[in-house]
Amino acid sequence: MSNQYVVLDLETTGHNPKNGDRIIQVAALLMADGEVLARFSTFLNPKVEIPTFIEQLTHINNEMVQHAPTFEEIASSLVEFIGDAYFVAHNVHFDFSFLNQELQRIGFRPLTNKLIDTVELSRILLPTNEGYKLQQLSTHFNMEHDNPHQADSDAEATGDLLLLLLDKIKDLPKETLTWLSRFAPSYKSAIGELFNQGLKEAVRAQEQEELEIIQDLPIKKAVVKNGDNHTDLSYETFYNKREELFKGVLKKYESRSAQWSMMETVYEALTTSQHAIIEAGTGTGKTLAYLIPAIFVAKEKKQPVVVSTHTVNLQQQLIDQNAPLLEELVSFPVSVTLLKGRHHYLNVRKFLSFLPKKESNYDIVLAKSAIVVWLTMTTTGDIDELNLPSGGKLFWEQINDEQPLPIDFQEPWQRFSFYERAQNRAKDSDIIVTNHRLLLLDVMRKQKFLPQYDSVIIDEAHHLEEIASEQLGTQLDYFQIHHLLLKIGTNDTEGYLKDVGEYMTGRKSWFIKLDGNIRQVRTEMDDLFRLIHRYVRRSMQHEQATTRVRKRYEVEKAPSSIKESCLRTLFLLEDFERIYLIFKQEGEKQQWDPVSKQYEKWHNLIACCEELLLIRDKLHTLLLTEKEGEVCWVEIEAKGAANAAFLYNQPADVSEALADLFFTHKKSVILTSATLTIKEAFDYTIERLGLYDFQPLQLKVESPFHYKEQARLFIPDDLPTVNETDLDDYCLSLAHSILQVARVTNGKMLVLFTSYEMLKKTFHYTKDLDFEERFMIFGQGISTRNRTRLVKDFVQFDQSILFGTSSFWEGVDIPGEALSCLAIVRLPFAPPHDPVVAAKMDRIKKLGRNAFTEQALPDAIIRFKQGFGRLIRTKRDKGAIVIFDRRIIESPYGKQFIKSIPEVDVVYKPFDEMIEGLVEWWDPSE
Repeated sequence: MSNQYVVLDLETTGHNPKNGDRIIQVAALLMADGEVLARFSTFLNPKVEIPTFIEQLTHINNEMVQHAPTFEEIASSLVEFIGDAYFVAHNVHFDFSFLNQELQRIGFRPLTNKLIDTVELSRILLPTNEGYKLQQLSTHFNMEHDNPHQADSDAEATGDLLLLLLDKIKDLPKETLTWLSRFAPSYKSAIGELFNQGLKEAVRAQEQEELEIIQDLPIKKAVVKNGDNHTDLSYETFYNKREELFKGVLKKYESRSAQWSMMETVYEALTTSQHAIIEAGTGTGKTLAYLIPAIFVAKEKKQPVVVSTHTVNLQQQLIDQNAPLLEELVSFPVSVTLLKGRHHYLNVRKFLSFLPKKESNYDIVLAKSAIVVWLTMTTTGDIDELNLPSGGKLFWEQINDEQPLPIDFQEPWQRFSFYERAQNRAKDSDIIVTNHRLLLLDVMRKQKFLPQYDSVIIDEAHHLEEIASEQLGTQLDYFQIHHLLLKIGTNDTEGYLKDVGEYMTGRKSWFIKLDGNIRQVRTEMDDLFRLIHRYVRRSMQHEQATTRVRKRYEVEKAPSSIKESCLRTLFLLEDFERIYLIFKQEGEKQQWDPVSKQYEKWHNLIACCEELLLIRDKLHTLLLTEKEGEVCWVEIEAKGAANAAFLYNQPADVSEALADLFFTHKKSVILTSATLTIKEAFDYTIERLGLYDFQPLQLKVESPFHYKEQARLFIPDDLPTVNETDLDDYCLSLAHSILQVARVTNGKMLVLFTSYEMLKKTFHYTKDLDFEERFMIFGQGISTRNRTRLVKDFVQFDQSILFGTSSFWEGVDIPGEALSCLAIVRLPFAPPHDPVVAAKMDRIKKLGRNAFTEQALPDAIIRFKQGFGRLIRTKRDKGAIVIFDRRIIESPYGKQFIKSIPEVDVVYKPFDEMIEGLVEWWDPSE
């Protein structure tokens, strides 16, 4: 085998040569010693039509291949070019298999080269990359890749990637490469040979200043920053010189009066111990508007200011982009720490205990390999940095820092605790970034995660009520219970009970009793959740449910079979507690070595048993207890397992709890978001969050975008409403309309639904009506349920349409050029039969007030504003909003929706005339 590499890429008409798919382009590079020695590239005439999908993806059409050679004509030259070199490709098994099948079809012997998969290699050596598609990697590393999905461009990019990865191997310490070499038999390509070659020249971790080592595992040393409260600048001086300072740091600086107004209000609230509520439109620069006053106040008071967000994306933006910019602006050291719950952080001791074990699961091998490399890079140990395969995410549950042992708080493990490192950084930080869940867990559940603080800024504040409801409520599902019982195990199945039984040999009777009880609990739990699942299924038997279904659970109205089964389960768990407590006392008499595996398994068994007792309490709360002001409900997957039920309860109103547990105890809480007002006022949000008695400062700052020029609202006045026709006819009409709009905007269209059933029907009609297959059409829950994956696929194609529901109404950032049209099928009123919505409306009705105007309407307007916010994200964007719901014009409340968004021109005409208006506005030259 030579030390040469042939980097090859194919473009094909499909995935399977046996179905008649053929190669339409092939390109290859011969590489050695970091240089390209030769190139091979040609289009191929496949003698079949190129499908529209492939043409859109590759931009290779039938004309381009019409006069190209056939595969038969170039096969011999290609085989000779490849020779005995390593065969390298991005997703190598596809290219290698397809090429071999084509060679065999025309009478050639198949190739037997050793394979190198740059996808597999990238997943290990680039563990923090957002994605591993070739285009994503080439963009991330600024590699030239002008024509993605064309073989010549893809081959060149793959060659550049290979060289980058080989350099990464050279940088790894000997111990890390030794671990990777151990995993070599489990890899799917010959990348283990590359690690073995790297070992020959690698240096030990001790010789690399930034690394330290524990049990042959190199780890990046903790970064120690000395706290520095020295500032050469006061807030007042900064504010007076703000224009000059911003111009010195930002190349394309534009003065924003809205940003200055918000900055002043935030500073006033923080320095006078007041709460504040601020609505800041898109593009106002609100992040710096609150970070700048926050850093000055933190330095002055020598106490951190907490910044809480709902999304991980915003947290990372604050750390990676805003914090360095803030430091440049103020010209003094700024310390910002991201703090999360224990399960986000790696436990090095646990990881080392699993590392040497042989694995049959490929995802776990990949995860171990990636983590070994990542540990030479990370200073946080936070899983959100990692891009693990799905099986790797399950492996993380075994190695994160939840449920630490006493030994984890002793040396050397405490020194290598990423959670402790984060806590220590937070104590000395000026600004602590966290999420709403951790923030509210800290104050509402009295679980102290955050250092002492008096001031907090809550960004994405429109989510605060929802998260507070979750934190004050209870949640339980069958999978959670099943997973816990599997971890406990029995005396003859894998689990902690069997493991501990091997050490506590003199106490077999207690193991037998515990084993028998656990078996009974497992059976009764399964029966209970099957009854709950059947209860919900029966209630939806006349519906066309195809996704998760919710049903309110009321103890008085619940079937006696569920309550009786629950009582039987609780009785068994009472017996379990009695047996377990005696068993625990017996175990504590054992002379455990605190650093032994035996003690670790004993500790884990005890933790699982305690968790099972918490589940007992939750079952009683959820299924047998009715509390005034709370709502309980059950959710099932319509096509899920017969015992896959999810139980929830939450308070219908969290305003008093937030006021008593949160706002009363903090000197200054600043709430900000782009969607907090209704009718230009904050009354709705203030009441819902319990801020009424605190009289917060209020500020609404408008977006600097020119919506009047950048956006236009189109509403057809002659399409049927869903109540005027049956659902199938409505969805068919809707599909026709969506396609006509898409032909004007060339796709780039996001269609928002409030009903999954309607989305699904309309999706299939639209696919059927797109006879020319002009558009790539994606549907949430149909193409995939992964929102991130859907957005990436949508952006990848020039002419695409994306159908989304619920989660797509907000929090989705699609680059300006990729999204030009937003279609809203129905005004986003929450379903009145939804258990939580119904409970909130019932509460308002009992107070003698109007539930529609106080709950349903303002909630829908907030969501409408969030949907509108998907379209215009920069001053360069231009977009059309098409609303297929005439209620926005014809109903008494419709105008409130239009008034809730920035002023735009509204076109309300019959559909054909509306389309003419759209064409004229979209491209005035036509």
